[in-house]
Parts: sequence; structure tokens; C-alpha cells
Amino acid sequence: MNTLIIFKKEIRTYFNSAIAYVVVVLFLVISGYFFSTPIFIINQATIRHLIDLFPLLFLFFIPAITMRLFSEEQKTGTIEILMTLPLKEYEIILGKYLSSVFLVSLCVLMTLFYSILLSFFGKIDIGQTIASYFGVIMLGATFCAIGIFSSSITKNQIISFIVSFVICFTLFILGKMKIFIPSAFISLVDFVGIDSHFENSVRGLIDTRDIIYYLSLIFLFLYVTFCVLKSKK
Repeated sequence: MNTLIIFKKEIRTYFNSAIAYVVVVLFLVISGYFFSTPIFIINQATIRHLIDLFPLLFLFFIPAITMRLFSEEQKTGTIEILMTLPLKEYEIILGKYLSSVFLVSLCVLMTLFYSILLSFFGKIDIGQTIASYFGVIMLGATFCAIGIFSSSITKNQIISFIVSFVICFTLFILGKMKIFIPSAFISLVDFVGIDSHFENSVRGLIDTRDIIYYLSLIFLFLYVTFCVLKSKK
């Protein structure tokens, strides 16, 4: 119940300001551009270009969405008030986390319109599309957990953005750097980086190992956030 209260509060904050509307519009405009460009330039109608774009969009959009969640509370001093209320730390964290996941998922799911549009011009692989979007949302949820953690460690929203971006970018780029890594470490890098896990869903595979990977990272960063809040109490 308390988690739901925090969730609703954060959602109201998003939509009572310009934050949510700017994020949604920018996300749809940019994704729409990259979806439509291959159609006009190379006469190829596919959702793949859009799916491949999501990780790059997330690198910038998610740190921007999450940077204020705890940083603003710490800067204004309302975090102290929040911590004195009959709320558990995990309830506060979950409420804020789920609100960011909701906004990211809303942006992503609105792009399903492009898949529906494609279906009028030819056949689309529904199973592959579902798996791809599942992977996109899991990736978004993972980046949101990283963003929450980054926001909890500083009062400065810019620093929060940078920390979140660096961590997400590191996970993003690891899998693409395999050619520079000794063969003995390739398997480890392949597992730690998001590239192979995300690529599986793009190919239409929903692997339990990938789900465990995403959930493990989400739990890790939310737990560390919990520890950070505990230390400030």
C-alpha cells in the first residue's frame, strides 16, 4: 500500500510538470524518425532498426528520468521528512523505481503503433516482436534501477545523470568490445555486458538466463540503493 502511495506521488510529479510530456514526445519523435528513415531511403520496412535504437535512447532518456528521484529530495531536504514517515526504505525505493519503469514502458509500448503500421504493408513475426519488446522493457527496467541508485548517492542531479550514464554505457559497450579482450575473458564479458542478452530477445528468444541476468542487476542496484538510504537514516 505504501509503495503504491509513493508510486502515485511520483507519477503525479511526472505528469503535473512538463517532464513526462517532453520525454514521451521526444522519445516518439526520435524513434519515429529512425523507424521511417529506412523505409524511404532503402525501401525496407522493418522494426529491427527501431529495436536496435532503444538501448541508445535509454542511455540518455533513463538517466534524465531518474536523476531527480532521490537527488531532488536530498537537495530540498524532503528526504529527511520522508524518512521520518511510517514508511520502509524498500517501499520508498520500489515506489520511485516502479514510477520510472512505468514511464519508460509507456514510451516503449506507444511505439507498438509502428509494428501495427507495418502489418498493413506485409507480414510481421508476432513472436519475434513480442520477444523484442519484452527484452526492451527488461533492459529499460534494469537501467531504471541503475538510475535510482545513482540518484541516491548524490544531491546533484547532473552528477546523478553522469554516474547513471557511465554505468549503463559500460554495460552497453562491453559486449561490443570483445575483439579487444583476451579470449579467456570473453565468456565473462559476454555475460556481464547487455549485448548478448538483448540480442537474444531481438532474435525472438526469451531465455531464462537472460531474465535472471536482468533481474539480478535490478535486485543488485535496488539493494545497494536500500543500503545507501539506510546509511543516511
